[in-house]
Amino acid sequence: MGFLRSKWRTVLLILALGIAASSFWFTSELVSNLAKEERKKIKIWADASKELQEVPLTGDVPLYLYEIIQENQSIPRILTDEQGNIITSMNLDPKRENDSVYLKKQIQIMKKAHKPIVIVLSDKSKNYIYYDDSILLKQLSYYPLIQFAIIFLFLVVVYIALSISETSEQNRLWVGMSKETAHQLGTPISSLLAFVEMLKMRNSNDEIAREAEKDVMRLEKITERFSRIGSEPVLTESNITKVIVRLVEYLKTRTSPNIVYEQDFDPEKAIYAPVNVALFEWVIENLWKNALDAMNNMGEMSISIKDNHQWVYIDITDTGKGIPKRKFQSIFKPGYTTKARGWGLGLSLAKRIVEIYHKGKIYVRYSEPGRGSTFRIVLRKSNQN
Repeated sequence: MGFLRSKWRTVLLILALGIAASSFWFTSELVSNLAKEERKKIKIWADASKELQEVPLTGDVPLYLYEIIQENQSIPRILTDEQGNIITSMNLDPKRENDSVYLKKQIQIMKKAHKPIVIVLSDKSKNYIYYDDSILLKQLSYYPLIQFAIIFLFLVVVYIALSISETSEQNRLWVGMSKETAHQLGTPISSLLAFVEMLKMRNSNDEIAREAEKDVMRLEKITERFSRIGSEPVLTESNITKVIVRLVEYLKTRTSPNIVYEQDFDPEKAIYAPVNVALFEWVIENLWKNALDAMNNMGEMSISIKDNHQWVYIDITDTGKGIPKRKFQSIFKPGYTTKARGWGLGLSLAKRIVEIYHKGKIYVRYSEPGRGSTFRIVLRKSNQN
């Protein structure tokens, strides 16, 4: 058993290093490409500024020059003459745009970031363009460090968990959880790949920055989930409806467009139950992913929330391949899986979280081969409902 634990620690270390290396490479490439694009934009802006300054006072100014000058609203920049007098500044603090001390300080910062672009005018005089990276580029520059920190935390937690496990079932659970962690890390990384394509098609980078931030928060949430398995979770009175709506909104954006989603509940109706939000979201996500696999990412899926005086009923229904009735119990056992790849721990963990930690129930309410399945979660309601 000790040999197996040592083997899995080695595998886990290699897996974590592989994820870290691939993530770092991808983010570095993304930052490098963004930096090149911003450099191109600055050069275009420099050429437009030169043309604009050389237009005769009595001449007509081409409209496209104004469009180029005003187009980019993300890269901070300052234009000066040879004597260092500031001609114009853009995308800096608007409240301090007339503060000469602030602007000169920004010039010094920009000098350290990038070599200024020199504009030689027709009268041989020169202008200088100082510029800095956009907010999005700076955020992405820190992204690899965040990922390294999270992956390191995963590695430490899994190492400790494997070291203190005493039974073969616990060993199997912890190893499976490390695989599950690696699998979940794939979703945000895949999303970043999609964001690159979006960046090429869109003029504004604001949405990309927001999505990147969501994925960072996502990785942090996975860390929280992982750290709480194996210890007694803290349950808090939470609005189940709000928790599910928020999670589904995230999952929908990362689900095949061939999935038709239906929401059979009032999103404004507050239904409270004592849950550990991080672990409860994990249960919903596991059922969601199982439904997608059962439908081969094509079909219909719905979530309903109902309650009575004591209980909350959450049903997740898909139009997938279904489950034979004789398998209704065995699918929740560790190691059961119908996939070519997988550890068969998703539903086992879901059952453990719902029934042991939350004192609720999870079971197959309905399933028929070729017609789909409905999984039901039952939780006890809070007194405040």
